[in-house]
Amino acid sequence: MEAVKVPTPDVSAVYTVDLSERPVPRGDAAQEKAALLQLAGRMHDAPGEMLPKFVELAMELTGAISAGVSLLEQTESFPVFRWHNLKGILSPFNGATTPRDYSPCGITLDRSAPTLAIHPERVYDWIPAGLSLPEVLLVPLYIGRTEPLGTLWVVANRIGYFHCGHGATLQELADFIGIALKMARSERELQQALVQQELLTREMSHRLKNLFAIVDGIIRISARSTDSKDDLVALLSGRLHALAAAHSLVKPSFSDVQGAASNLADLMGIVIAPHEPAAIPGKSGFSLEGPTILCGEQSVNGLALVFHELATNAAKYGALCGDNGRVDIVWQINGDDLSITWNEEGEREISSPPASKGFGSTLVEQTVIRQFGGTLNYDWRPTGLSVNIILPLSRLAQ
Repeated sequence: MEAVKVPTPDVSAVYTVDLSERPVPRGDAAQEKAALLQLAGRMHDAPGEMLPKFVELAMELTGAISAGVSLLEQTESFPVFRWHNLKGILSPFNGATTPRDYSPCGITLDRSAPTLAIHPERVYDWIPAGLSLPEVLLVPLYIGRTEPLGTLWVVANRIGYFHCGHGATLQELADFIGIALKMARSERELQQALVQQELLTREMSHRLKNLFAIVDGIIRISARSTDSKDDLVALLSGRLHALAAAHSLVKPSFSDVQGAASNLADLMGIVIAPHEPAAIPGKSGFSLEGPTILCGEQSVNGLALVFHELATNAAKYGALCGDNGRVDIVWQINGDDLSITWNEEGEREISSPPASKGFGSTLVEQTVIRQFGGTLNYDWRPTGLSVNIILPLSRLAQ
């Protein structure tokens, strides 16, 4: 039941019945409240697992022949509702989509009130032939009562079955579903924040261990290219300031340097500057080539971290260990992605990849894949390491 966007016909005949005009028979309100409270009590432990339970309860309390939740999502073309946790006769269509602006779910969200649809299959051509849906009762779903989420709905086997009591029951369930989904979202966000915090802590520890080795290398390289104490002091001062700028780029978002390094080329220049070989004055160990790419505030941290780590490894183990090694960094846009190639050419031949992967390599991999949703490939060539990184352009703007 995949959604197809078509012009909306006149569907007014489907929604002519006013639910409030139907009589409400006496029911067992205490039993309904008890069932709701029981589920509400379980939301605290596993809010993300409660959606199927609420759908089952909706079907049970209303005596419906089918029930489900339709959640709003945006596709590349237009918004749709996706069916989740279907029960009863419509359960084979779990995961199907229907158009946002051509469905009872869309009308329910537009009305922001319980809505009754009579034989919607006679109007909506995306409903499979052979299905008979005498009445469908829908209520809107919101997160926090403001963010449209979708609808909760039930199906009856005859016209005239649903009444406003059913609507009130469904709305109570929908309110609980909104709370449960908000709790589940908050739980996911908290877990992501904890993972990020742990990664940041390990990252800072790793960087501190590397810092002394980097400073030692800078001193030795600078000493070989200067003839006087004053020249050495000046060169060391400039390199250490560049190193501090590179490290500040991978701090949290309050970094003062971050706002200035919004261009990818500028960002790379700051990160690689402390690792420039100085054996031959005026000769650079790096080349940068690529179009102007603007980076958002969040992406600067990740990019600085990745290229700081690659440059550190090149200086410690790779092409920049010697005086004549070099690194060529080239980036280009391919459709919706940015492709970045890091090519090292060194004096020492590489016989094989490293026997084990250190935390720095893990950090680069997690940043590229988890933060940016990109891909990362290493090619250990005899002449030096080549790394290809592909990042979605949409993530760089964040």
